[in-house]
Amino acid sequence: MFLGTFNDLITSEEANLTAQEFFRNKLRAVVKDPLTAEQLMPDFNLGCKRLIVGTDYYETYNRENVSLVSIKDSGIDEIASGGIVVGAEQYDCDVIVLATGFDAITGPIMAIDITGRNGKAIRDKWKDGPSCYLGLMPEGFPNLFTITGPGSPSILSNVIKSIEQHVDFIADCIARVRENGDEVVEATAEAEAAWVSHVDEIATETVFKSCNSWYLGSNIPGKPRVFTGYVGWPEYAAELDDIVKDNYRGFRIGKAGA
Repeated sequence: MFLGTFNDLITSEEANLTAQEFFRNKLRAVVKDPLTAEQLMPDFNLGCKRLIVGTDYYETYNRENVSLVSIKDSGIDEIASGGIVVGAEQYDCDVIVLATGFDAITGPIMAIDITGRNGKAIRDKWKDGPSCYLGLMPEGFPNLFTITGPGSPSILSNVIKSIEQHVDFIADCIARVRENGDEVVEATAEAEAAWVSHVDEIATETVFKSCNSWYLGSNIPGKPRVFTGYVGWPEYAAELDDIVKDNYRGFRIGKAGA
């Protein structure tokens, strides 16, 4: 929503810097302690990570019983019986909530033992980074559809709307396959490669690749740094409509074993 207010925040460094300063000034006006306010300041281009926003979120740091302790430099020394020790100082607490991030987009798929043609596992196909035609189907895995998969708008869209659009596309595609007496639908290698290149080309023109984030898988040690979203809605939906009109361009449809 914040990025949609102005149409050049993700493509213009100058516009983004202006928005950053606006946000920082607003934050300084809310958080009373200057040091705490500085710790909360975004140190990245707005958009390449999500800003923390919410009703009274920043106001919470003005409460006497709330402290912001950064572990970027020193880390946590230990979890003691009475609290958390950071920099040799213990912070007493009754409850600890662990927010450790998640392996977005590809993690849940790679956690399943999915095997495609010639016995190739999806985790082996994606070991150097995900490749997927339209975010809907990885080449070499016939009849495997990935709803809001890597290379689809998913994380950069109203994801419920994206899911609905994908489900409709998949249902129509399956109906088309059955009506013609076919049994298999799969993405071609050429279509997948072209789409992956297209997704990266568009992302490179934006701020989305300018920092480390779960958009790129950078929060997972050892995970290849690949941008997993498609920048462009409703352009994406229009492209899928054109693909259907073009007899499912980029997909190979036929009999099993063909």
